[in-house]
Amino acid sequence: MKVLVTGASGLLGRLTAEALAARGDDVTVLQRRPSGLHLPEVLGDVADPSAVAEAVRGHDAVVHLAAKVDVVGRWREYERANVQGTTNIVQACRAAGVGRLVHVSSPSVAHTGTAIVGAGADPADPRRARGHYARSKAMAEQVALAADGGALAVVAVRPHLVWGPGDTQLIARIVERARAGRLPVVGSGAALIDSTYVTNAVDALVAALDRCDTARGAAYVVSNGEPRPVGELIGDICRASGVGAPTRHVPYPVAALAGAAVDAVWAARLALPALAPPSTPPLTRFLAEQLATAHWFDQRHTRAALGWTPGVTLDEGLAELARAGRGAIGRLTAS
Repeated sequence: MKVLVTGASGLLGRLTAEALAARGDDVTVLQRRPSGLHLPEVLGDVADPSAVAEAVRGHDAVVHLAAKVDVVGRWREYERANVQGTTNIVQACRAAGVGRLVHVSSPSVAHTGTAIVGAGADPADPRRARGHYARSKAMAEQVALAADGGALAVVAVRPHLVWGPGDTQLIARIVERARAGRLPVVGSGAALIDSTYVTNAVDALVAALDRCDTARGAAYVVSNGEPRPVGELIGDICRASGVGAPTRHVPYPVAALAGAAVDAVWAARLALPALAPPSTPPLTRFLAEQLATAHWFDQRHTRAALGWTPGVTLDEGLAELARAGRGAIGRLTAS
């Protein structure tokens, strides 16, 4: 197929584009800055409808990963990148006669702050989603799935907590905070959470692309299917990355109050551009919830619908993280 991959400057987008090209697909990538890939590349913003239309034209399929991913920021930034960007992708796919669209979403679109224990892919709910990112991604997923019909088959994939070597989001932030002594365990650390090793997420996206015709019109949560206590998982990631695991515990009510206070301060400063804070605060209420609340998913429907199973176990992924080199992780956190 001729496949356009958006957001290929990120880890998951880059590896997905490489995997598609390696199996023989004709791959073009679209993102705002150079990806460093040896593939045909279009530099543009998914919020620009003309740039998107030009990039999509002539392709059989689109894998849409481009998004604003952060825990803080102004709503208009999330709406522009995630909602308007997805709307532009959908409209361009329809206009160009694209047959398949894989929209990369997030389990947060259906998370309301309570524990998720063995759930499936509940409907995206912008009204109850927690924070700008989750709300905008919920709206974007609704836009994407509403476009399924006729010649355009749409599948939404929600990878859960993707990590692996070279990850500048989850892994680098955990390591950076652990080194600085700012990574406590929230609550008991016993809440079960699942995650997804990055190559498993890539394989799931490729499988979704291949199964678009039969899996169309639905959302699927993707994870390793190996729930582990959050304190244990964070400790394992720290040890694999060559830093000490956190030992200090903070009660959840204390962390939640602190996160709410930080949210208020960040919101106030974001309202004054001249005093805009750094992009990532030390704690938010949403982050406190995520660290203290169980969230793992039943993978049986996803695996049956996509014809996919994870190829790398959690422990194998941790070993690969260690083999990737602790020096490389150090350079990531220092950059």
